[in-house]
Amino acid sequence: MEVFAKYLAAIDNVDHRNRIEEMLRWVSNKFPHLKPQIKWNTPMFTDHGTFIIGFSVAKNHVSVSPEEACMAHFADEIAQAGYSATKGLFRIPWSEPVNYELLEKIIAFNIQEKAECTSFWRK
Repeated sequence: MEVFAKYLAAIDNVDHRNRIEEMLRWVSNKFPHLKPQIKWNTPMFTDHGTFIIGFSVAKNHVSVSPEEACMAHFADEIAQAGYSATKGLFRIPWSEPVNYELLEKIIAFNIQEKAECTSFWRK
């Protein structure tokens, strides 16, 4: 989690900082083989050099970015969770709980789907 320390320290709202730190710690604990990284000023996790999931803080929400193919695969579940989405990310409002069951499925899907991937992003 040290890799995220500078990013977290820059978040002025303590509640938001605590929330994103909790989420990042959860990913680290649930998927300890994933490598935590900061790229493009965004906390993310990779597996054997390929992107698995990224997070970013906004005024009203945390954005979760698992790549477009994953978003398409989980579009219905993301909508059922009540999260707004684009083709590349979904938003978890600060006022709403994190659906960790869904987050776990999304991360596990990307790990499995990208097991043989040799590039950072899907091609």
